[in-house]
Amino acid sequence: METINDIISSINSVLWGWPMIILLLGTHLYLTIILKCPQRKIFKAIKLSVSRDKDASGDVSQFGALATALAATIGTGNIVGVGTAIALGGPGAVFWCWLTGVLGISTKYAEGLLAIKYRVKTANGQMLGGPMYALEHGLGWKWLGILFALFCALASFGIGCTVQANAISTLMEETFHISPYLVGGVVCALTAAVIIGGVKSIARVCMAFVPFMAIFYVAGCIYILCANSSYLWPALQTIVSSAFNPSAAGGGFVGGSIMIAARYGISRGLFSNESGMGSAPIVAAAARTRNPVRQALVSSSGTFWDTVVICALTGLVIVSSALAHPDINFTDGATLTKSAFSKIPFIGATLLNIGLFTFAFSTILGWSYYGERAVEYLWGKRMTQSYRVAYIIAVFIGSVISLTFVWNMADCFNALMAIPNLLSLLFLSRVLVRETNHYLWDDHLDEQMTDIELAEVDDSVTPPEAS
Repeated sequence: METINDIISSINSVLWGWPMIILLLGTHLYLTIILKCPQRKIFKAIKLSVSRDKDASGDVSQFGALATALAATIGTGNIVGVGTAIALGGPGAVFWCWLTGVLGISTKYAEGLLAIKYRVKTANGQMLGGPMYALEHGLGWKWLGILFALFCALASFGIGCTVQANAISTLMEETFHISPYLVGGVVCALTAAVIIGGVKSIARVCMAFVPFMAIFYVAGCIYILCANSSYLWPALQTIVSSAFNPSAAGGGFVGGSIMIAARYGISRGLFSNESGMGSAPIVAAAARTRNPVRQALVSSSGTFWDTVVICALTGLVIVSSALAHPDINFTDGATLTKSAFSKIPFIGATLLNIGLFTFAFSTILGWSYYGERAVEYLWGKRMTQSYRVAYIIAVFIGSVISLTFVWNMADCFNALMAIPNLLSLLFLSRVLVRETNHYLWDDHLDEQMTDIELAEVDDSVTPPEAS
């Protein structure tokens, strides 16, 4: 296991080098420019997310699709992931994580647009979509769509499943001294009870679960920041200054290079909000919406909540607590996060425990849908039940294996998913500009799409070429 972990770490060093940072941030920036900064419409996007398109076709409401996507993205990356980025890259990693989120809003918007534009409809009326369909039907690159689906299916067992299960079991063992094997069994049972009903069951649970956990966590973080109020401004200064001069952070923070801070901040930002990874558009394709741009806006609001709000609050809590209490342990991301939150009496440890459990479990639910749709694209609907069984077993395995190995595997599959998805966004940029100009900037946002014909596919086989 140690040898395999070293190999994966070496691969990650290559995947998350300057080429990936340039590709990811470059795509975020490029789409922001050519789409005329869709971030300006974030409040409109939030309003649309709680609206209903009654006459539109789809499997779940726009809010249901957003809640499922948020369930998948708001996970341990928002808590332990931010702590890991700070422990390895210094407080400047928070700046790069936040910047990835702000610019990533445009990329999440573009992903949602293509998800609706190129989605297909099965014989039983189910909507299927995502980067694999955009690659196949939009660019004619089915081979790359297959690769993306394969990476997505594998990633679901990493970022979506084992990482989250490991976080839950570690939390329960350290806090309540409960055996990881017992925790794994309970989480397996809860997961099975939800995902057996498919996307509608997952969406129903997420619609009830996500708002509660997000509001509870945000309110708790604000309380902690009020308690650390005298260190809030120094924390902001430390985050910004160390983003460009990591060695100036001082205290217990690591000193290094801008590359290290950027690498861990950007990789944890992607792990957190998944903008550019191509996962969220898989569920966005199931949304009931009048046109691609309406769902694109709704999808973009997910990155705003996930990174611009929640990850930023987590980063401020950790850095301000570290400045207030120099004795905080910087051994690793999980230890740093736990030490920082535990310094706040009464609410700190409780907030961390509840937040970590709810965030991790919701991610397990959301990613089960992503992986299932990827498997259906590769091998047909007949394999989805087998996938669900394998996914539930992986929840148990993730509860008892090494966290370091799991995180390294997650980083690797994140990058492998991102590359084909980012290519689809870049090569279909003309489609993105045309649709955005028509529906958004020419004020046709309420218009029902008429020029999009859904390809009907057989439920039991891989989708054919679109007509």
